[in-house]
Amino acid sequence: MEKTIRYLIILIFAFIAELIDGGLGMGYGVSLTSFLLTIGFGTAVASAAVHMSEIFTTLASGISHFKIGNFDKKIFTYLSIFGAAGGALGAYAAVKLQNVSLVKPFVSGILLILGLLIIIKYIREKSDVIYLDPKRRKLIPLGFFAAFIDAIGGGGWGPITTPTLIATNHHPKKSIGSVNFAEFFVTLAISITFFIMMPKIEWAVVIPMVIGGVIAAPIAAMITNKLPHKTLGIGVGCLIIL
Repeated sequence: MEKTIRYLIILIFAFIAELIDGGLGMGYGVSLTSFLLTIGFGTAVASAAVHMSEIFTTLASGISHFKIGNFDKKIFTYLSIFGAAGGALGAYAAVKLQNVSLVKPFVSGILLILGLLIIIKYIREKSDVIYLDPKRRKLIPLGFFAAFIDAIGGGGWGPITTPTLIATNHHPKKSIGSVNFAEFFVTLAISITFFIMMPKIEWAVVIPMVIGGVIAAPIAAMITNKLPHKTLGIGVGCLIIL
């Protein structure tokens, strides 16, 4: 009975996390990894379980965003390819080191600055803003770095890529949708690496996370499509600061 309640709580938590992640482009991995660490799982074990569940949730989220039109081909392509490479390397490092104490303060500082910049930018934004075309030379290192951090810490792909794209004046809806779809390939690369190096995966934890996340994914995509750009931008900024 106690285990059933525990898995039900994980399912509900995953639903909420995916609703936030699919709607604002971040939050699933960071939220669930933090939750699993709180209830006693190790860093690498928690990260592996979360990424296994994300194979299904990111695919559902990505397809939902693509169908609605929240998609940019260039952002998706370069983030997918170089994110997969960075994610595989990060997963290898996570299993070997299993210590992220030096990484977290560094990433937190970057996110705090980005969050503040995004909020200021969208508060001051005019209605006739012209969004920029994404540049390959910026997408390549962004995808690699974000995926590497994501694999080590169990989250960070969305919080790094989405605010960086939005802060540099890229279309909020297309940035969120493309980041979510690219995350499927990043997560797949990370999960395969974890599976090879650490075959013992907590599948009993993965299943409720998959169920909660898949249910929430299409709802989150519709929320993103309906919300005004300014509201999305400010929402992203506030979330990454939190």
